[in-house]
Amino acid sequence: MKILKPKFWQNEINIFSILLFPLTIIYYVLINLRKIVSFPKKFDIPIICIGNIYVGGTGKTPLSILIADQLKSNKKPAIIKKYYKNHIDEHNLIKSKIDCLILNKSRIKAINEAIKKNYDVLILDDGFQDYSFKKKLNIICFNSNQLVGNGMLFPSGPLRDSMNSLKEANFVIINGPKNFKFEEKVLSVSKEIKIFYSKYLPSNLNQFKNKKLLAFSGIGNNENFFEMLEDNHLNVKEKLAFPDHYTFNKNELNQIIKRSIKNGYDIVTTEKDYFRIKDYGFKEIKYLKLELEILKKDKLINQIKKLL
Repeated sequence: MKILKPKFWQNEINIFSILLFPLTIIYYVLINLRKIVSFPKKFDIPIICIGNIYVGGTGKTPLSILIADQLKSNKKPAIIKKYYKNHIDEHNLIKSKIDCLILNKSRIKAINEAIKKNYDVLILDDGFQDYSFKKKLNIICFNSNQLVGNGMLFPSGPLRDSMNSLKEANFVIINGPKNFKFEEKVLSVSKEIKIFYSKYLPSNLNQFKNKKLLAFSGIGNNENFFEMLEDNHLNVKEKLAFPDHYTFNKNELNQIIKRSIKNGYDIVTTEKDYFRIKDYGFKEIKYLKLELEILKKDKLINQIKKLL
């Protein structure tokens, strides 16, 4: 059963975090044991890992697509993604943007398949915590609204790994406004890390202006989607939040549509959610199109190319 992220993950250390701390110690021991006992395989092909240490919702997939697209001018990139049945949204989203996705339940098998198909650089969408093979570059994503939450490891907090793991990072991408305090925190781990910023730019806002909206989403951080709608002065009357990668059934979507019709609302969802449900063919459900913009993008891409 999927659940929404608990709100206490974003708060200061609290009673829930403390009660879960024994499990957090076990989790910490397990992830460090994995690092110790792993014998990472080395491939003769550069692998760029787009990862995170915060549980979901940091923008790995859009960044993977952007970097693959930018490298196409003089490379043959492939995006490697571990296959999860309930991640069909991300698979469809990538395929709609760029034709170089390789899926497999084993990342190592996906890498070998890419090599056989003569790709010459691989972009790993997630996998920073996969220690079974070596990466050439690690790019770690954060969202400025969440950053590291309460700073604690799962399940006391939202972190898959500690801030100390950023020692393995070459770049950090922060989606949102500049945050010098967090930059200092990152650079205190390693002064070699290069920090860049990104933002999402809606491209079809006019489609939703002067309308009363019912917004729903099942992504890593639903509140970021709702906040973006309101920041762009859209009239959101109702918000429905579902867990990340939520598998909507036809009946649930029909109920959302009936609810919107009853109240005179138009429906808006995320692009990611839309690609999860588009085969149902509901014309009433529209999505907000977003373009990822990297500040100083050319500088980032040039630095990536130099390190390959």
